[in-house]
Amino acid sequence: MEAQIQPNAQEPTRSSQKEIKVKSDRFKWWQSLILLVGTLAICLSAGYYISEKYLWNQKDDEIAKQLAYNKTLVEQKPNDPSLRVQLGYTYFLKGDNSNAIKEYQTAKNLDKNFYAAYLNLAIVYDQENRTDDALQMATKAAKLAPQDYKSLLLKARSYRKLKMYKEATAALEQANRFKPGNTDVIYETGLVAEDQGKLKEAEDIYKESLSYDPTFKPAIKALDRIKSKNK
Repeated sequence: MEAQIQPNAQEPTRSSQKEIKVKSDRFKWWQSLILLVGTLAICLSAGYYISEKYLWNQKDDEIAKQLAYNKTLVEQKPNDPSLRVQLGYTYFLKGDNSNAIKEYQTAKNLDKNFYAAYLNLAIVYDQENRTDDALQMATKAAKLAPQDYKSLLLKARSYRKLKMYKEATAALEQANRFKPGNTDVIYETGLVAEDQGKLKEAEDIYKESLSYDPTFKPAIKALDRIKSKNK
């Protein structure tokens, strides 16, 4: 926010100029944060293992500020589905899945073909273990964006939870065609093998995911789990 110079006001002193610059820098930082959150809400939040890859350690007061800001935006433009998704994602960061779902559903109702609403709903439903609902939303998202691997990945996860391994494998093969070498896709493929008791195959797949990202925590934990099962 730039300082407003009033008519006939005296020239700001050097100290006041520094104060204005500090306030301006702080505001620019806040604008950048909001822009980043907005981008995450619509794009990165669509990532499958969001808690592992995309969330940073935020203080409660920072999330509260984001929530208040996004609420203001929605009040100004209540019929903008992208703002609804952004607000829903902030609720998701806060751990308030109920309100996150409400905002995503509102976005979906505002625009029946709004991809981000369906994908984010699939993510929250999956976290809530509402597997049938997650599958339904992921399937719709996949129809809206056929070449986006994220919805296919979510479909695969839902199919795996429902023990529909053939369908899960088919969805993963599609996802891999669109995003080869993606650690999330490889890891989910390992989970499908592990859930079927194919431990050696699962172990090899988890190791493959680590060849792309040696710090990928889900695969590291999975290998420890496989090791304990083999004892």
